[in-house]
Amino acid sequence: MEACTPPIQAAKQLDELTILYQFSNTMLSTIRLNKLTHLILTGLTSGSTMLFERAMLFLRNEKTGMLLGMLGVTQDTVGGLRVVEGEDALSSRWDIDDDVIDHQRESAFSKHVRSTRIEASVDCAIIRRVIHEHRLYAPGEDGCQVCEACDFIHRLGVTAFAVAPLVARGKALGIIVVDNPASNKAIDHDDLHFLQLIANQAGMAVENSILYNRVEEAHASLRDARERLVHGKRLAAIGEMVANLAHELKNPLVTIGGFAGRLVKGLPSDSREHQYADTIVKEIGRLEQMLADLLAFSRKPAICCNICDVGEILIDCFASCATTLEDHGITLARSFESGPWTTLGDAHQLKQVFLNLMLNACEAMPDGGSLHVSLGKVSLDKKCILVSIQDSGGGIPADMLPKIFNPFYTTKPNGTGLGLAIVNRILQNHGGSIEARNEGNGAMFTVTLQQAEAH
Repeated sequence: MEACTPPIQAAKQLDELTILYQFSNTMLSTIRLNKLTHLILTGLTSGSTMLFERAMLFLRNEKTGMLLGMLGVTQDTVGGLRVVEGEDALSSRWDIDDDVIDHQRESAFSKHVRSTRIEASVDCAIIRRVIHEHRLYAPGEDGCQVCEACDFIHRLGVTAFAVAPLVARGKALGIIVVDNPASNKAIDHDDLHFLQLIANQAGMAVENSILYNRVEEAHASLRDARERLVHGKRLAAIGEMVANLAHELKNPLVTIGGFAGRLVKGLPSDSREHQYADTIVKEIGRLEQMLADLLAFSRKPAICCNICDVGEILIDCFASCATTLEDHGITLARSFESGPWTTLGDAHQLKQVFLNLMLNACEAMPDGGSLHVSLGKVSLDKKCILVSIQDSGGGIPADMLPKIFNPFYTTKPNGTGLGLAIVNRILQNHGGSIEARNEGNGAMFTVTLQQAEAH
């Protein structure tokens, strides 16, 4: 090949300098990591630079040490890179539209790259050189290309290739792999020099983008925490106000209910006045229950923890709601696995949980049905007790299921929306949980409690 004349050499150097300036300006133009990766690889494969025919980018996961495939760009998907002019050629930069980004990302080759994982901790000559020594791997250099780590070379159909590390602050963030599979054009010294210069700038740009995203995530977390704190203070203030209001209303309601009860007893049962007084008594009872629920929800409950038997608590609940089951024509079925069923908690509050769920099931079956209560064990992080309460009342509408444990949300015409919220909070205070789903022709509530060793 003839030596370049000085004018041609000068023009070539100017073109190279322009490309480097454009790339540098491009790296400063966006903080979006997704767009940044597309700009980096498109710049390496675009017809305006004529550097490589394919480029792949892998980023390192700090926790696992794996190199995760992020993007692959080929000559078929490289179109769309445009120059955004500045005051002169050296101040211009590249840009790419979102539809081009989507096209590149959804290409078959890019999906193949994104599904690729590279183990960066194994003793592989290529990985050691690029990731651990932070040096560029060039064609013809010694490399194993047979181990599990560098097997990606064969899986991606790579032949003559080069690998450049993305380094920032002395830490390898990932790698860029380039090759020329269509033309088999050799990667020469000038190409490697360009690749190294671009990788150096890309490493800092990727690091800045990652740090910026982390700062944004931290700000979002702090903002959410502040909003939750403010919301919690408001709820606490409302709770205190509700508790005081409920306490003030309770005494006059008791008085009104007492006098209304006397009227009921003293009036003829077939009179209109008796009917009015009876309605007052029932409504007073409903209001008193509502105030009791409000007070129970607004107070922080005190838990008297002792070793208690969940099976005995359930049997006690069966006795308490036996009349309700009989009045509604509901058959009770139970299936208990072999015990023991010991847990650490407040037996009175746990009875409140199960009794509430059983009575809710009865209300869902006013014309009769079946109630099935099962008691079993499961091993999660710890040994746990499972209590399932299933009815045949038609189930809960799917759009309501996620909301039924929210305070003041109710599916009942005259409900307060606090029963299941109180149940959920009692279980949380006991280190347990509750889930609801539709099963068969009804609803199933599953309570999980940690099992304790009986002493």
